[in-house]
Amino acid sequence: MQCPQCKSSQNKKNGFRRSKQSYKCKACGCQDVGNPQKKRYSPEVKQLCLKMYLNGMGFRAIARVTEIDRATIINWVKERGKNLADNLPEEIPEITWVRGTPNVCRKQKE
Repeated sequence: MQCPQCKSSQNKKNGFRRSKQSYKCKACGCQDVGNPQKKRYSPEVKQLCLKMYLNGMGFRAIARVTEIDRATIINWVKERGKNLADNLPEEIPEITWVRGTPNVCRKQKE
């Protein structure tokens, strides 16, 4: 195993971090955990959480059902929101009431 900073192979064991063996470089003193692995969720799980959110479930409810941290779900929603295009119409139609029912009146272009 090489040090990520100085690329030296002179390492010694230096305890455990989050149930993983930790190493310390003898050359530069850098501490490192060999082969750290992030927990990744499948695209299907992300899609399921986003569908739950779009169908009106709250972040806490989704976290309880899927057993995924609430902050992770919030980050997924924010990430997806940034990728959306602004498809809002330039002009908002005027709504008038005709005999108790709403009627959408659009201004015609001249």
